[in-house]
Amino acid sequence: MKTWPKRFLSLTLAASAFGFGYLGYTHTQNRSFALAEEKREEVRAGLAHAEDLATAFRSVGKVVEPSVVNINVRKKGPDIRSLPIDPEDLRKFFPKGPDGEDLVPKNFRNPKGGNAPADPDSPDDETPFEMPDQIGTGSGVIMEYSDGKGYILTNNHVAGAAEEMIITLSDGREIRNGKLLGTDPKTDLAVVQIDADRLSPAKWGNSDDLQKGDWIMAFGSPFGYVGSMTHGIVSALNRQAGILGMGGYEAFIQVDAPINPGNSGGPLVNLHGEVVGINTAIASHSGGFQGIGFAIPSNQAKFIYTALKDKGKVTRGWLGVGIRDVAKFPQIAKSFDYDGHTGVIVDQIIKGTPATGKLQPGDIITAVNGKDVESVQELRNAIAAMPPGAEVKMKLFRGGNTENVIIKLGEQPDNVLAMRANPRDNPAAPKDTTTSADALGVKVQTLTPEIAKRNNLDLKSGAVVMRVTRNSPAARAGLVPGDVITQIGKKQVETADDLIAALEKEDLKKGVRLYVTNGDASRFVVVTSEK
Repeated sequence: MKTWPKRFLSLTLAASAFGFGYLGYTHTQNRSFALAEEKREEVRAGLAHAEDLATAFRSVGKVVEPSVVNINVRKKGPDIRSLPIDPEDLRKFFPKGPDGEDLVPKNFRNPKGGNAPADPDSPDDETPFEMPDQIGTGSGVIMEYSDGKGYILTNNHVAGAAEEMIITLSDGREIRNGKLLGTDPKTDLAVVQIDADRLSPAKWGNSDDLQKGDWIMAFGSPFGYVGSMTHGIVSALNRQAGILGMGGYEAFIQVDAPINPGNSGGPLVNLHGEVVGINTAIASHSGGFQGIGFAIPSNQAKFIYTALKDKGKVTRGWLGVGIRDVAKFPQIAKSFDYDGHTGVIVDQIIKGTPATGKLQPGDIITAVNGKDVESVQELRNAIAAMPPGAEVKMKLFRGGNTENVIIKLGEQPDNVLAMRANPRDNPAAPKDTTTSADALGVKVQTLTPEIAKRNNLDLKSGAVVMRVTRNSPAARAGLVPGDVITQIGKKQVETADDLIAALEKEDLKKGVRLYVTNGDASRFVVVTSEK
């Protein structure tokens, strides 16, 4: 009888412990559930911000779409005579008749002679067969409207050389009176004028305000799908893609917004619905979008647009120098005691240009009009965006000191390369007139009036490179026969013997700077040798 109370007490304690455990477990579960619900509400609140972004995209679309146009163009096919193949060889691409005869167009003839079939009733001087007209589609954006005239900005590769244009507005109207006011192949831009009413121009944005990660939207007619809009972010700025060739001006905005054939010429806009770029190209192995698109910055496009609209052509400022990047040629920069990592090295001054008497070979340009210049691309774009006659203030590193120079720009010639390019012959000379510069791995000869005249060189002295030994220090530095060495370090080279004597005093392990001129241009090179 005495053990029963003890057992009862044990059972009571066990029941109490179970009750408290259960209550604790329930409380913990309830607390976890409440926290989860709190978190879910936080996420739900965050979705409102996502909806805000979607609202922004929708709003941008409503603002920009009335300004976007589709441009269908027809361009004349190339004359068969302009093809890099003998027209006679093209006969095999024409179909055969039932009896195996060539079904060649009647006016297809070989302009070089040949025996290609021709219409016997046609005169001998009949126009040779031409390739079919080229049909394409692109986009554009209305940037201005006044007095019943609209002005459309698009790509040169869309509207340039168009025989016919059909411009479709956002409201479905087709305009066939488009007039090409001007093109600029160096930036791939063109301006088209149309006569129409009820046009809605877009607004310019400031592309200099763009940063990596900014939201952007691309408008246009990819694959002919009019009224398309895509979005993405700015992936990079100031890209050079090599699309426009050596004479082109590239400072592309790289984006990941899908851009496809047909988007060319359409606007790239920011979240304010402002045009910050013109869609131009894609980097692709398949021909379709693969994550990398390029757009011309609006600040560059605006300058070109204004010039083409007002004058039908672009006139650019010009210095008249040969230049290269400090970042790509640090050895040359260091040879001038320059410790910076950015800037532009002046290699050559073209005679009779604005830079003559103001700049010197070896100058390192670090700023233009108070804005730092880090690369050749930046300097070229800055000068080209200024009108002829404008005065620019340049900050230079020269002879160990910083200097400021003011230069009045000239007008850039149509063919800049022709200003400094001259025919270059191999200056062959008798073997007994050459001298070996074994340290460099070259044979050189003192420049003669005959060699200078033959190569159209404006030089009276120097050491002409006659031969370059394979895999030599000179070969690795890029020296070639015909180069004229006029300076080694700070010492002028007037003869081959001057070069040999100066080389004996130089330590090629540390590198020696040469100033070299040929029929194309002048440049600095640094030659090093481990021996």
